[in-house]
Amino acid sequence: MSELVNGDSTPSVAAPMLRTEFVAETVNVKFGLSGDYVPLVSERDQNFRLTTREGSRFVVKIASAAEARVAADFQIDVLVHLEDRGVQGVPRIQRTVSGETRSEIRSENGSLHCLRVVTWVDGDLLNDVEITPDIASRFGHRLAELDMGLESFANQVDIRIPLWDTLRAGELRDLLVHVGDHNMRSTLESVLDQFELVVGTLGSLPRQVIHNDANTENILIDAADNISGFIDFGDIMWAPRIVDVSTAAAYLRSDGDDRLQIIAPFVAAYHQRSPLLESEFNLLFDLIRTRLSMTLIILYWRLMARDKDDPYRQKTLEGESDAYDFLKYLSGMGRDAFVSRLKAALVTNW
Repeated sequence: MSELVNGDSTPSVAAPMLRTEFVAETVNVKFGLSGDYVPLVSERDQNFRLTTREGSRFVVKIASAAEARVAADFQIDVLVHLEDRGVQGVPRIQRTVSGETRSEIRSENGSLHCLRVVTWVDGDLLNDVEITPDIASRFGHRLAELDMGLESFANQVDIRIPLWDTLRAGELRDLLVHVGDHNMRSTLESVLDQFELVVGTLGSLPRQVIHNDANTENILIDAADNISGFIDFGDIMWAPRIVDVSTAAAYLRSDGDDRLQIIAPFVAAYHQRSPLLESEFNLLFDLIRTRLSMTLIILYWRLMARDKDDPYRQKTLEGESDAYDFLKYLSGMGRDAFVSRLKAALVTNW
């Protein structure tokens, strides 16, 4: 099996399970924060929402012991960079009592974990509201602004490639055996085949640090329908900029006669704020289908490893119930019709 599906990314690597009381004591000593703790569902980390007596809210994050320290440091350094750049609506790193951006906590079995605290970002999940074309447009503008803030981050840290690296999607082919539905498996294999024909062109495209997981459960919206923030920077990586756009677009699925009615204004708004190259734009069809396929393959792979009552398992099942249907729709539509539909929404062309 490929390196991509070993090590940190295997489904057997569970999130830490430290006692809440112990975490609270440690955070109080190291960060000077105390209050009420509420567990949060997470893929790899153990996370809590901490509400202090004064009403301030934070997220306490305990990294998996299997995660390389350099990966956690990379995430912290990126958030510090965004703070220095004045980018709004992203978590801020809370310093320890001695002024450090990170600390450590040791579990009962002796494992050492990176411990960090970030500020809570207010807003409702985009996943919990009806996404209109106007909201999608605002999302596109905000993601472009986030990527513009990330563009100047220059430290190309050599970290282990995460499971969600689109450029290595072909390595997920080994996991297709976990997809029981023959028709679905055939569709997913076809998408991977097509992706391998175009992946070589991605190397010449603009490359930078990207969020890499701007799905609707990591985007926040306020009462005025403005995009108020981005959360969960756990999958950030160096990649072609267009991957951030395609990843977000893969979760903007719509029903009705025009199933691109929210993807189109999203891409148009991103392009208006941060112009895409035509070569980037023309790869969106393949990249969106690839992300949808990755989501489904990884979902079925993990189903066989997680308990039925695992909260992350249930959350993922519910969130991706329409992914295959949308993938089939795009495949039936074809690249030419897709590109034509999105180009029609652009304010400026090439």
